[in-house]
Amino acid sequence: MSQCNPIIDSDIDSLFSLPLNIVPIKTEGLARSKLVKNSHLVGVMELFAERETGSGQIYIPDLPKFFKWKEGAGHPDMAIIHALAPLPSYDVYSLRRTLRDAGVVVDNYDKLKLSDGKNKELTGYMSKFTLPLIRQVYGDDSKDVGNFQDLVGMFKDPDVKKAIAQLKKMAEKLKITIDQIPRFLENYGDIFLSLSYYNHCLDRLTPLLESFIFSMKDMRKSMQVRNDRNLMAEMDKVEKRITGLISFLKRTFQDFATMSQDMWDNLSAAKFEQVKDYIESTQVKVGTVLCGLTVKMNAWVVRFPNSRAGGPGAKSEFIMTDMRQGLSEIVGVARGEAWTPPEHV
Repeated sequence: MSQCNPIIDSDIDSLFSLPLNIVPIKTEGLARSKLVKNSHLVGVMELFAERETGSGQIYIPDLPKFFKWKEGAGHPDMAIIHALAPLPSYDVYSLRRTLRDAGVVVDNYDKLKLSDGKNKELTGYMSKFTLPLIRQVYGDDSKDVGNFQDLVGMFKDPDVKKAIAQLKKMAEKLKITIDQIPRFLENYGDIFLSLSYYNHCLDRLTPLLESFIFSMKDMRKSMQVRNDRNLMAEMDKVEKRITGLISFLKRTFQDFATMSQDMWDNLSAAKFEQVKDYIESTQVKVGTVLCGLTVKMNAWVVRFPNSRAGGPGAKSEFIMTDMRQGLSEIVGVARGEAWTPPEHV
């Protein structure tokens, strides 16, 4: 297998990084920091991260001593961090729901959206959801749509008589006026963008997952590994859990695609609302699984970037410690169970 690189995004585009400038933190040094998920899926404070020096992390219980708070653990910032750190995923779509459920006030909810750069990166994924609509209205997919705002703009100023006639039919099905269609679509654009984002995350993660599975198979060739029954059993368990989580994601994305296609084929306001509700109710679950797998695979490829890095002993130790910690909790979320934050060990 060729060398793999860890997945890195800007903080606001990341599954596993939460910049603290979006919440009302009073401590200046803390407000400039961010929460990240470590390889055990525990939320920790990251003060710096450099390729040469690594990541400077602090466990949450150690914050009062580090910042010399007179109030100790009673400092108001501590209550916010205690609510944020255990959240299952730090992606913007999961955060919108989990922050509200945790009672955390966000300074500006407009900050909980993907960067312009990430939006452009997702253009190809968005076409899966926009092309059926373009074909329905314009009769083909020849229109150039760079982002969802381009699509909305097409419907604000349609340039084809046939398109206007189709839009009238669409408005009737949705029980709105034709001039309300762009606003109607804007309300659902963020939903389609979240699907595009999660699909994008899985596609980038796939090579890392394949590299890990290949490494597991290669490890089983080692006599040292084969003679360790506990290790072999744990490797089988880890691989089974990971492949099961991948299957869960693929099934979920297929459900999304099927529902979206059915929505355009049988257009109605009720269908739109049904799809919107289903996707929003699944975002935290999908975000949690993607976050957990990405953190695990990133940790693996940082430690073992290619097949020549590390021997069976080092890889075995990593699997028995870093890799297996928190996996059962992710599987539980995929099965519909509540997220149980792993404890710091």
